[in-house]
Amino acid sequence: MDLNRQTLEARLHGGFGEIDPATWDALVASDHPFLAHAFLHGLEQHGCIRKELGWQSCPLGLYRNGRLLAAAPLYLKDNSHGEFVFDWAWASSYARLGMDYYPKLLAAVPYSPVSGPRLLAGHSDDAHALRQTLVETIERCTGHLQLSSAHLNFVSESDTAALAGSHWLPRFDWQFFWRNRGWSSFDDFLGALRPKKRKNIAQERAQVRAAGVRCEVRHGDEMEAEDWQALHDLYRATFEMHGNHPALSEAFFRHLGKHMPRQVVVVLCRKAGTIVAIAFFLRSVEALYGRYWGAREHVPGLHFEACYYQGIDYCIRHGLQRFEPGAQGEHKIARGFLPEPTRSYHRILDSRFSDAIADALEREARALRIYRAELMSHNPYRDAMS
Repeated sequence: MDLNRQTLEARLHGGFGEIDPATWDALVASDHPFLAHAFLHGLEQHGCIRKELGWQSCPLGLYRNGRLLAAAPLYLKDNSHGEFVFDWAWASSYARLGMDYYPKLLAAVPYSPVSGPRLLAGHSDDAHALRQTLVETIERCTGHLQLSSAHLNFVSESDTAALAGSHWLPRFDWQFFWRNRGWSSFDDFLGALRPKKRKNIAQERAQVRAAGVRCEVRHGDEMEAEDWQALHDLYRATFEMHGNHPALSEAFFRHLGKHMPRQVVVVLCRKAGTIVAIAFFLRSVEALYGRYWGAREHVPGLHFEACYYQGIDYCIRHGLQRFEPGAQGEHKIARGFLPEPTRSYHRILDSRFSDAIADALEREARALRIYRAELMSHNPYRDAMS
């Protein structure tokens, strides 16, 4: 079906508060928690997204006769913090020539290296054409605002299709995902692993039990007030210990528990009745997403128990098909997570930089393919599933 693009009006909003939540969520066309209006608007409401942190919210909407037909979660960025698609070298190249790389335009979910739709158009017959129009509109906005570039990070397959044949530069990387093969229990999952891997996991879990730590899983509407405080205290302390800024406020976590109660999953780890560690997840109908971890004391094996094994067990018990525990971490392979691609696209307006970056991305891609082959030589499964 042809889309009459001349009848569409493009608006850059000043924030998600200007967009009706139900209308936005309908365009996501899934229950992806990180694209929910409650998540994105909550970041603004509770001080996690601020210009002084380098994030200026400007979601894009395409309208016809006042009706929102398509949208994109856009931000003006004054830095590259909280993105997980690293373009520091590109910014340095601009700076060496006395040019400004920042601000740039970014379609992403702040602080969340999680793949999902960035070009939101629902399930209508016009959805693909609307996504293409969003791409063209983002390009026009980039030029109109005299920005160096625009970026779509951690895109879905439908986004990739809309970008086919365009001037946007593709980039990919690997993350480690667990896939549910219909296991009936955690022990059933262990049975699919090679004996050494199975033994190592059993030993790690036994260490946690021997230390007197017990883990319990709660959803957002099952959390007590003191649980939220402990969660945020441990999240903040862990970020600060590693020299990172803890951008998410306690009020934001509580907001998610109130507005997305059954999509919030928290593992509380107690020792002698006191919370000593937490792991924070979000979930959809089909997937679990690991996000944050914090601990008051070092307990051997507890990080793996809280962040991986409790998540796998939750997926098996609730019938979720996929577990994405977060970015990076080759150690995840030994625990049943295998490398899968994540994709981003980049529109660099200056052709000199665009050509140079395209060459660099081709070299990077070749190295990443070799890297995956090396990773898969450590496949933990008995049947060497790929």
